[in-house]
Amino acid sequence: MPGTTGKFRCGGLLVELQTARLVSRIAPVEVVTYRQREPDHPYLDDLLSAEVSPGEALWIVSWGFDVPKLLRRLKGRPTAYHAHSSGYGFDLPPGVPVLAVSRNTLGYWGNRAPRNPLFLVPNALEPQWLERGARPGRAGTVMSAETANTAARRPIDVLVQQRKSSSYVVKQLVPALRARGLRVEVQSGWVDDLVDLFNSATVYLYDSADYWRGRGVSEGFGLPPIEALACGCVVFSSLNHALADLLDPGRLGHQIGCGTLEADVERIAVAVAEPEGWRAEPEALADVLAASAEGALLQRWSQALQSLEESWRHLAEGRAALRVAPVWQLRLRRLVARLWRSAR
Repeated sequence: MPGTTGKFRCGGLLVELQTARLVSRIAPVEVVTYRQREPDHPYLDDLLSAEVSPGEALWIVSWGFDVPKLLRRLKGRPTAYHAHSSGYGFDLPPGVPVLAVSRNTLGYWGNRAPRNPLFLVPNALEPQWLERGARPGRAGTVMSAETANTAARRPIDVLVQQRKSSSYVVKQLVPALRARGLRVEVQSGWVDDLVDLFNSATVYLYDSADYWRGRGVSEGFGLPPIEALACGCVVFSSLNHALADLLDPGRLGHQIGCGTLEADVERIAVAVAEPEGWRAEPEALADVLAASAEGALLQRWSQALQSLEESWRHLAEGRAALRVAPVWQLRLRRLVARLWRSAR
């Protein structure tokens, strides 16, 4: 990672650190920085100068904008790309595995690097969301009509996190919902207990489509809507990129920006008043949360690491990595075939 403090601290970094902690249960893991020297982590330049290639470690790179440069520096060493967002525009060297956090990202690399080893290892929910989320039917709770009514009277009608939210949500939808008499909270600063905040909200809005379109890359996974579902919120979300992997409209969540502002206001107001009819289907939600639990993801990582070890062994023995034909070559073949058919 480029660093773990200061300007590098963000949601993607926190997820990567959580992944490192998770994988450390099955293999020794060390976080290495390469832009910023930190007292608690080794520095990439120091390690490479002290280690004779190929070394004994598997290197995992993740910071999208730096991946091509890092892969060049780590050439000859066992390396894999832990891919969150897609759309950065670079290609991968033959044989470099991709550990994709979503089906959307997996499909991107399945198209761009179809001969590279590909794996699906979604991000895990931190245990606190599963253990403390106030969703109806959570293990250890009894869901009665009285409990449902209590859940409907949460102190926050609608919760919005300002980061990544579209101007439509912040400047149009939020004022319209407040004018309708709903209690709307726009969270922008640091929160000590996010689980408690989400447990206090009836409806959660997430609209990251404009944010990612403006940056030219994708929503890599979309943890906040899953965290909101784990807390029993009704979720209205955009369906861009990896959000479409999980948020089956009408079953787990609902589309935001659905045609008109008035339609959104009406649907959200009804969901606040009658959340039971708008919450995620219990069976579908249970499946998503079970698949996002650390235990399930640990099993996926274990299988992926075994496959990576086998893949690197073949390359170390001198076997040639499969290569994908460049797009220009594929199009030229198609053109030649078409001309050949026309000439016959």
